[in-house]
Parts: sequence; C-alpha cells; structure tokens
Amino acid sequence: MIDFDNQPFDTRAFRDALGCYPTGVVVVTAAGQGKSSHIGITVNSFTSVSLDPPLVLWAIDRRSRRHDTFVGAPAFTISILSADHRAVSLRLAGAGEHSLDGLTLLPTVLGPPALSDSLAVFECARAQVVDAGDHSVLIGRVLRFFRPQTGAPLIYFQGRYSGLAQD
Repeated sequence: MIDFDNQPFDTRAFRDALGCYPTGVVVVTAAGQGKSSHIGITVNSFTSVSLDPPLVLWAIDRRSRRHDTFVGAPAFTISILSADHRAVSLRLAGAGEHSLDGLTLLPTVLGPPALSDSLAVFECARAQVVDAGDHSVLIGRVLRFFRPQTGAPLIYFQGRYSGLAQD
C-alpha cells in the first residue's frame, strides 16, 4: 500500500502524472483588441459538461496575457484539431500575439472564427466563469455546432503530440 500521507507534494511530478491522461487538442478563438481582430489559444482542457442545456468548458491560466480577453469575451468558438494541426497548435500554444493571420478560417454567427479544416466546431456564448486555483474555468453554452471534416484527432500525451490510430 502507498503511504500518501508521508509523500511530499512534488508539483512537477504531479504535472507528469496528469500527463499520463491523453487529451484532445482544440483552438479557442475570441475577439481580440479592436473590432476586426481575433485571437486564438491552444487548449487541452476542453470537455463536455451537459447535453441539456448544451454546455462545454475549458480552462485558461490566470498568468496568460490572453486571460482577460478570453474571460471577458461574451462568446468564443472552439475548433477540435485533427492530427494535421500540429503546427497550428504549436503556434497558438506558446508566447506571442496569437493572431489568426494566415490561417484558413470560417466565419461564425457569434463572430470568433473557426478553423476551416477542424474536426468539429462549437460556437459558444459565455455562460459562466469559475475561479479555480491558478486557472479560470470558462463554461460556454453551445449555440451552434458542425462537423466540417472527418479524420483522426490531435492528441496530447506525456508532453508530446501524437495522433490517434484509427481502423
């Protein structure tokens, strides 16, 4: 039996243990500074919450320079990435402006565009923001969704990207 009470809490080991759980990868877009600009961020904390009403959530680090923009946005769009999106994911994951310039985008009713070659897209109105430690959890009410592509999703596992093998 493991004696958890006598184990020191190692944050790096905790992060590595969380990395044993493979996740899908999405890009979330929202309106940036100015009426015509939009920004994106790579996220692997996306999950469904409820079918009725249709709710999803994702989390953003409070230290992110984009935190206030996303938390304050009345709407956001979530694009589920395919295995072919590794470069897009990397571009929007690191530090930088996170502009969507040069990406092939689809307009949406709510404004924040979707990646045109995504596996699925969800247009969301911000329903709630929950403080959760060093992150904010954004819950969105899905107003529209569509599946423009089929294929294998981009997966993040133990600090690396990979694809999901399909039959």
